Amino acid sequence: MSSNSTPFHNKSLDSTLRPERWDDYVGQKTVKENLSILIKAAKERGQSPEHLLFYGPPGLGKTTLTHLVAKETGNQMRVTSGPAIEKVGDLASVITNLSPNDILFIDEVHRLNKSVEEVLYPAMESGSLDIIIGKGPSARTIQLELPPFTLIAATTKISLLSSPLRSRFSGGVFRLEFYTEEEVAEILRRSAKMLAVNINEKSVFDIAGRSRFTPRSANYLLKRCRDYAQVHKKKVIDLSVTEKVFSLLGVDRVGLTKADRLMLKTITDNFGGGPVGLSTIAASLSEDRGTLEEYNEPYLIQIGFLERTPRGRMVTQKAYEHLHENPLPENESLFEV
Repeated sequence: MSSNSTPFHNKSLDSTLRPERWDDYVGQKTVKENLSILIKAAKERGQSPEHLLFYGPPGLGKTTLTHLVAKETGNQMRVTSGPAIEKVGDLASVITNLSPNDILFIDEVHRLNKSVEEVLYPAMESGSLDIIIGKGPSARTIQLELPPFTLIAATTKISLLSSPLRSRFSGGVFRLEFYTEEEVAEILRRSAKMLAVNINEKSVFDIAGRSRFTPRSANYLLKRCRDYAQVHKKKVIDLSVTEKVFSLLGVDRVGLTKADRLMLKTITDNFGGGPVGLSTIAASLSEDRGTLEEYNEPYLIQIGFLERTPRGRMVTQKAYEHLHENPLPENESLFEV
């Protein structure tokens, strides 16, 4: 473990670990190939790339891809989010301040106000912004001509986007997939180098196996291992360090958190393994249904621990075996909030 202070003290760690070059971006091979062709073709025509939409679970690199597109095109990027654009005037303020060929990135685009979304259509299609001034008979429309720009949007819930908005992403709609363990390990090696920490290969794969196939989770676990090693004067992150850190965090060998295990145990112990409705599970755990549905459930389904049936959720035999091998510690009460 290096005792030197990080050279990135003026930047957040997340931005420090973000790839700065196209070749440093690991995974999403098909998406990268499509984007490379689109960007190269646009450059040769002297135009901005067409509008793009990235979707998929959190932490897979949607924002990072957008930063890399901006770097590849050599254009400035303006960043905002769906919840931040509350009124048509907010959108007008952002778009009219764009320079030619700028990239506008809207994160969580599914949370855009409906009236704002409708004003966005002509901006994307014809490069104009229609603003209505006044009300009633005296109302009039002003059409503002916009410079050429590229809208890149990201969402974790593409089903909440309206069809008219989706259809206007003429450059393509790209789904980001979960990473393989080897891809996550490659990301961890790069991140460890960026953070100036020493980590052995067994620990790299120990972290990768618990990362839920997501780079953001992997980097989070790596940073917590780095912190532990630093505080306890460990020069190398080895299995003794990772095992202690994962015990403290409550993350088991397949990446299940305390909340994941409580959800599975509640279904097995209280409802005979299911089927049981998600609202009933949420009530039993005093947890928000949306949290279980958006954070816990997708990963449990992905690794084959949970089934979603017409009658409700069911725990699989694979999950029963895992819970038997990894029982809840005594201090992890089923009803602890």
